[in-house]
Amino acid sequence: MTKPPQTENLKLTPYWWETAPRQAHGPADIPGSADVGIVGAGFAGMTAALTLARAGRKVVVFDAMRAGEGASSRNGGICSGNIKISFPAMIEKFGLEMAKSIFAEGRTARITLSKLIEEENIDCGFKMVGRFDGANHPRDYDSMGRETDLLNKHLDFGAYMVAKDQQRAELGTDFYQGGRVRPDIGGVQPAELHQGIYERALEAGVTVIDETAVTGITRDTGRFSLGTARGSLKAGACIVATNGYTDQVTDWLRRRIIPIPSQIIATDTLDPALMDRLMPKRHMVGDTRNLYNYYRPSPDGTRIVFGGRRGADTDDDMQKCMHLYRNLVEIFPELEGVRLTHSWWGYTGYTFDFMPHLTVHDGIHYATGFCGSGVVWAPWLGRKAAHMVLGNEAEAQSFFARDPFPSRPFYNGKPWFVPYVIRWYGLKDRFMYGRKH
Repeated sequence: MTKPPQTENLKLTPYWWETAPRQAHGPADIPGSADVGIVGAGFAGMTAALTLARAGRKVVVFDAMRAGEGASSRNGGICSGNIKISFPAMIEKFGLEMAKSIFAEGRTARITLSKLIEEENIDCGFKMVGRFDGANHPRDYDSMGRETDLLNKHLDFGAYMVAKDQQRAELGTDFYQGGRVRPDIGGVQPAELHQGIYERALEAGVTVIDETAVTGITRDTGRFSLGTARGSLKAGACIVATNGYTDQVTDWLRRRIIPIPSQIIATDTLDPALMDRLMPKRHMVGDTRNLYNYYRPSPDGTRIVFGGRRGADTDDDMQKCMHLYRNLVEIFPELEGVRLTHSWWGYTGYTFDFMPHLTVHDGIHYATGFCGSGVVWAPWLGRKAAHMVLGNEAEAQSFFARDPFPSRPFYNGKPWFVPYVIRWYGLKDRFMYGRKH
């Protein structure tokens, strides 16, 4: 039996909030009108607001919570811009040229994020450290190798495979059956990144009204009314960027977004020599399980921040924490009994086709459905939505504005099926990989 962790004084808030806490400003007065009203003050909404304000537009952003309190400051901070469909599967579905353009857009989105951080002088611990994806089974390693060959052939990603006997040079564990390194992926302190974008938007003249839920959006004679319990805003254009925290904003979006919990723990400060053994390259890390794990060193390199899909079938904080702790020790047995300082969770926003979406419906612009890769996709599509509003067609171009935004019959935004899917994936993992956790 795994020795339990030390959890005295465990904080059930994100580790990231230690240096970038969410500020409670209190509800501000709602202006009578604006050029653009935005719902959602996370990465997507605030990047859209900054882009619009710099173009001379009057912008008001609403959020039901404190600005950035949702996924933008709760995620793992891995700057991947991944798509949940493999490159070979994407070639089969869309054809080679379209698949190449989708993956190329991800690379451009990553570069654009790094430029944003540099040009806006945002201190958020951004580092291009690469990502190691561990193969949980030899067949996963083989499949990953075939995909890597295709990526390098058609997109020159510079990815490379690492055999199991060479694995410890990249990651200090024998748990995986080898893996792949993508050098084009980095890491960031997500709450600090959000805080930087938020502050630049305020400096540009954006009004942020947090702790104020938008309960409905109506349209009359070409203008929008964003209604709240405290009054309404009249706006010439409207962007909705609520992702996994979509509630009553629009029924149309609720039927297309699946909120799925994701949970993370942070260890206490570890001995530097131990960190050097466990994470010698300080990579971002993922794996190939159905209930996959994603993890990384903290930006200062002193502890491990470990997330995953295990525990998404319960709202019990400690059950979520224990699921992740057991996965952590399974990968790094040296950490058995380690003290945990933080355990938290939040909602990611998935779509039925596992693709982000940038679309317009009934005149409302939507940037949403980031499927667990919002650190890159949310700012990217938030900026694209802003350019759509501005009429900058060339800047607004994106593959994710082309596809239909699917729903399913009888789905109303309440994902009753998620716990069953999580348990089924857990059973599949046990059968496929022989793991207990």
